[in-house]
Amino acid sequence: MLLAACVAPAAVVFAAFWLLPMVELALLPATKGAATYFAVLTEPRYLQSLVQTTLLSAAVTLVALAIAAAVGLYLGRRSFAGRRLLLAVLTLPLSFPGVIVGFFVILVGGRQGPVAGFTEALVGERITFAYGITGLFLAYVYFSLPRAIASFTAVAERMEHELEEAARSLGARRWHLVRDVWWPALQPTALAVGAILFATAMGAFGTAFTLASRYEVLPITIYNEFTNYANFALAASLSLALGLMTWAVLFAARRFGAATVGAGA
Repeated sequence: MLLAACVAPAAVVFAAFWLLPMVELALLPATKGAATYFAVLTEPRYLQSLVQTTLLSAAVTLVALAIAAAVGLYLGRRSFAGRRLLLAVLTLPLSFPGVIVGFFVILVGGRQGPVAGFTEALVGERITFAYGITGLFLAYVYFSLPRAIASFTAVAERMEHELEEAARSLGARRWHLVRDVWWPALQPTALAVGAILFATAMGAFGTAFTLASRYEVLPITIYNEFTNYANFALAASLSLALGLMTWAVLFAARRFGAATVGAGA
């Protein structure tokens, strides 16, 4: 009885705020016909939005992982004055919502930003990058880096430096260190963090809402269908497609990560 009394509030909250909305979301496209569930694959506009979102998220994930791994290895394996301050500054964007990150990009690469002023003085034309794929990419990377840097730094601090020293003493080159020492230690973290970064980029709305005037991503498409056109069934279908894709990536990363850890053990 005591256990049931303790579990009951959590069960009520779970049912009210997750289970019921998810059931409603899953059933809503059926009100417009079963074909609505596949609109993201059958309608060129929605398919293009999905492909653009996926490619952007994949590119952001790869670039953020590469930069964060390099920075994390450097910070995790060295001790110097100001290291903690530098790490705090690098992870500061964790406290910024996506809208603020988008605003930062507009301040730099928007119509009134320094890049536009510089290019006008240089070539006589105000060149901007904030409102298209370049602005979105930079904003997503900026938003993703703090999470990845913090994770890689923590892993680098726990790496066994004896292995690296032994490899160097045996004549291993830098590439061999990367392949045989650093990568095995960083691989589980890279998989887990990469999956989270990809899922975050796929569902990012605030940054895209601020910058995506020339490059439409799926969260903006869902927002337009829901808010501007009141097409709730189609918005629900697109939401399901987005959720299933990100869930599949997270599931694959967990399975592959578990298999990698098991093989290493």
